[in-house]
Amino acid sequence: METQELLDRTKHFAHRCVKLALSLPKTKLGNHIAGQLIRCSTSVASDYRASCLAQSKASFVAKLSIVIEEADESAFWLEFIIDENLLKKQRIEPLLQEAKELTAIFMASRKTARKLNTKDRKE
Repeated sequence: METQELLDRTKHFAHRCVKLALSLPKTKLGNHIAGQLIRCSTSVASDYRASCLAQSKASFVAKLSIVIEEADESAFWLEFIIDENLLKKQRIEPLLQEAKELTAIFMASRKTARKLNTKDRKE
């Protein structure tokens, strides 16, 4: 997948999560989850964007690790919304799938980048 495609995909994911978060019930739990989901899902997009500007492979790997953590945390909060029956499961599942796919994509990217970084040190 091309860098621009991932930039667009992560930004779209963040927008979708924000819209979903804003539709959560206006309860103490709903407000808490909304804030957490907005924070971590927008971090996926902003931190991936930052990783694209990394000054070294090591920095890229470190920034990508943050992206992975935030994507996985987004999945956690989406699962929690389902567990607590705050919104219909059918509404959450596509976003949850996207969070899991993004996590897998970035984990594979980090693995590749680490191999390249190790290879560079040996040469």
